[in-house]
Amino acid sequence: MDTDTATYKTEVTAAFNGAAATYDRLGVEFFTPMGGRLVEFAAPRPGQRLLDVGCGLGATLLPAARLVGPEGSALGIDIAEAMIEEAAGEAARQDIGNVELRVMDGEHPDLPVRSFDLVLGSYSVIFLPDARAALARYAGLLRDGGRIAFTSPVFTRDTFPFLPPLFTDLIPMSLLRHLPPAWHPEQLHRQLHSWLEDPADLTAALRTAGFENVRVVDEPVDMTARSGQAWVDWSHTQGMRLLWQHLPADEAASLRARLVPALDALRGDDGLVHIDVPVRYVTAEVAR
Repeated sequence: MDTDTATYKTEVTAAFNGAAATYDRLGVEFFTPMGGRLVEFAAPRPGQRLLDVGCGLGATLLPAARLVGPEGSALGIDIAEAMIEEAAGEAARQDIGNVELRVMDGEHPDLPVRSFDLVLGSYSVIFLPDARAALARYAGLLRDGGRIAFTSPVFTRDTFPFLPPLFTDLIPMSLLRHLPPAWHPEQLHRQLHSWLEDPADLTAALRTAGFENVRVVDEPVDMTARSGQAWVDWSHTQGMRLLWQHLPADEAASLRARLVPALDALRGDDGLVHIDVPVRYVTAEVAR
């Protein structure tokens, strides 16, 4: 593993270990509805064995585990130990007994070949440093007829990285200069946009990795927040955490002061802030 990749993984692991206790629990709904919709696209069947890569707190893993039932099994892996601990607690609270959780690097899964019927990855697989190489490894983990299903942001070059278009006008791109090199726009374009922005490029990458019958569907997820402040608090536990961590105090305060009222202005009749988030759902079958 080269130095840049090791640094990237160390920073991501530390960020999500630090956020695990409050991750997706601060009055914002996004990963749960997105995970549920991904499970609908993936359509797990009773008795299947599934793998969820970068499982987080189980927003995809747990509903999928319910569908494969007690005769099936669900393995969730995550590079952040604290996430695995929190997901295990959530599985116990929901009384889902067919779930196993392991700390593991999703880019290099140490698992037997041809041992799964379904591989899932919600906002996880595509952020691996060499995701295209990892996709080929997942193909090797799938049995004949096995499938992969994952989500991705809908990337365009004129929007703020990973966030809905709304935030392009609210967050100055100049703030990205404070991020580690791996998160600068030019590096993100090389790592992500080069194969994820155009569905044709994404389809080609999956075919190269050993998949066929690729389906790409873009749908919005209605992200809701109790308030603008709740969204800002929540963003400190997600990928944007890295930006908050590297911003000077005065610029962070200025950004918060800008975001909170702008988001509060989006409240609907139900009193919640509503933000349409474009999400790309991808499914494919392993080619044998």
